[in-house]
Amino acid sequence: MTIIDDIVERTKEEVKRRRKETPEKELRKRLEGREEGRPFAEALASQPGVSVIAEHKRRAPSASEPLREGGDLAEIVSAYERAGATALSVLTDGPFFGGALEDLTAARTASRLPILRKDFIVHPYQVVETAVSGADAILLIVAALKDDKLAKLYREAHELDLDVLVEVHDEEELERALEVVDADLIGINNRNLKDLTVDLDTTFELLSQIPAGKVVVSESGISHHDQLEELERVGVDAVLVGSHLMRQPDVEVGVRELLGTD
Repeated sequence: MTIIDDIVERTKEEVKRRRKETPEKELRKRLEGREEGRPFAEALASQPGVSVIAEHKRRAPSASEPLREGGDLAEIVSAYERAGATALSVLTDGPFFGGALEDLTAARTASRLPILRKDFIVHPYQVVETAVSGADAILLIVAALKDDKLAKLYREAHELDLDVLVEVHDEEELERALEVVDADLIGINNRNLKDLTVDLDTTFELLSQIPAGKVVVSESGISHHDQLEELERVGVDAVLVGSHLMRQPDVEVGVRELLGTD
């Protein structure tokens, strides 16, 4: 088993609990008051250079301590926006990352940037939750889903006007992302799920196999402006950065240094 297998099992139990607390029929009623969406994929593709998706992430499964002591979500995402981030990623998994659905609503209130819900999406109920809570895009992890479930969740997200970042870790997962849903927004995660090591070469190796016209996001292991310049040269559209930014004494300065605007 990989860490994703463990997280997915826990997530399924959490979803069962939430569905009992708030049935999907009741949850869908809340869609009526939903605000107009903020285009996520469009924002990434329209920016010159490599866009930064700045992530709010309280902790990581591999770390026993919080990534940031006493960090206020509203202050952090506001700082991300001031520094020039193109979009936000908000980690909402509770048991492993310390997040909550309410973080999406708080982020939307504090910032005008489009928001990605970063979580382990395994059930259509979570897609409705995402739309109701104020996110503009959702993450689907190919490693966590069988083909039929991947296709179903992808379709239902688009029906609710959510962009979908389809995350892959290797060549086999990339083939599935392209064949099953013809994903137009692809995240390449540089972390090896077996030993949790990170290698930026994963992005370079898989990028050549992605058809033209796709929006490509490189995830994990990015902490320096030089890396953004290298990724821009090969055609990557955006990077998603979480732990590195959350550990910075000043997150606004951290984003500016990453973008090379400090």
